[in-house]
Amino acid sequence: MGPALVTLLLLHSCLHGGQGDLREDLTLLKTELAIRLYQDAAAPRNGTNVVISPAGVSLPLEILQFGAQGNTGRQLAQVLGYTVHDRRVKEVLRTAYTTLLNSGQGTRMELACTLFVQAGTPLSPCFVEQISRWANSSVEPAHLSEPSGTSMQAKGWASRKIAGDNPGGPTGEHGGGAGLAQLALVSTMSFQSTWRQRFSSRDTQLLPFTGAQGLVLQVPMMYQMAEVNYGQFQDPAGHQVRVLELPYLGSTVSLLLVLPRDKDTPLSLIEPHLTASILHVWTSSLRRARMDVFLPRFRIQNHFNLKSILNSWGVTNLFDPLKANLKGISGQDDFYVSEAIHKAKIEVSEEGTEASTAAGMFRKGSASTQSHCLPLSALVTFIQFNLHISKPSH
Repeated sequence: MGPALVTLLLLHSCLHGGQGDLREDLTLLKTELAIRLYQDAAAPRNGTNVVISPAGVSLPLEILQFGAQGNTGRQLAQVLGYTVHDRRVKEVLRTAYTTLLNSGQGTRMELACTLFVQAGTPLSPCFVEQISRWANSSVEPAHLSEPSGTSMQAKGWASRKIAGDNPGGPTGEHGGGAGLAQLALVSTMSFQSTWRQRFSSRDTQLLPFTGAQGLVLQVPMMYQMAEVNYGQFQDPAGHQVRVLELPYLGSTVSLLLVLPRDKDTPLSLIEPHLTASILHVWTSSLRRARMDVFLPRFRIQNHFNLKSILNSWGVTNLFDPLKANLKGISGQDDFYVSEAIHKAKIEVSEEGTEASTAAGMFRKGSASTQSHCLPLSALVTFIQFNLHISKPSH
């Protein structure tokens, strides 16, 4: 087996039904954000495995746009490349989120977004109406006691969500903490799909796999002889790559594999040249071929600091208590986000793929200030996961 590979889990035609040019533009913007997120998340990890959900960034930022004003709103629109206040954009994205929940036979995708509100907390009727019509959202009352250790508690809550536990909302672990969170925006999704042509576990065997820095490892390698979409291409720097698309049952979702053709070419030389336009050219140029397919069986789970990435992208006001402008949420001017985390897991096996993620954006509480907690978690949209596979999981 050749060197490490990047895999992209794709939803086909998920922007179906919108205006032609706008639909294509939004698809490219979503893809570009996904690649940018992958590159920034993978860079500091020095070749270790990475699984991410671009929608864990884009969906919360879209929802925050409904309440953001001034420079805060402009920064969110700039990093996304669009604004949900545009009627045409809103129409196309609503159609896309509806499509996610109807992705076809053999694929189960659950997406829900809930605004938990502390009793007595005033909310803008316009804000409530907007998010209630966005990505299967709803508003529910909740008791959101939050101690001063908000950061660790939110991370623990995200860990429970990623493990499949459903605690019924991000409530505090202690009854009268340092402050009282007024609202929590929580979006969750799980993904499960079966290969259109399953791998047989009888054909899985340990084979060498070249990871980061040329390290060769023995990993469980799945095998099948199959009709697939395949192509060989050259990136802008002249590196030769092989691209393989494996469809799931129903053909609305597929796994795209990008692998350096030369076993001596590290993946790190390919990754910086990945762009939305290049991926579009590659995927639209694939041709049917019958071939031997080897794919590692793997499980990946990790988390990373979302705040540092968003800051580097120019989203700074959102995290600044003196500059954040989220008055559109309730008319108050003391809402901001102090931290942002992202956690995800994915498992690829002979049967298919299972995945789930959670992201959290929240404000820390303290003994002297009231805590306004805004945990947000979200999942898959257009390019769903970018995986950097460099070593087997155990």
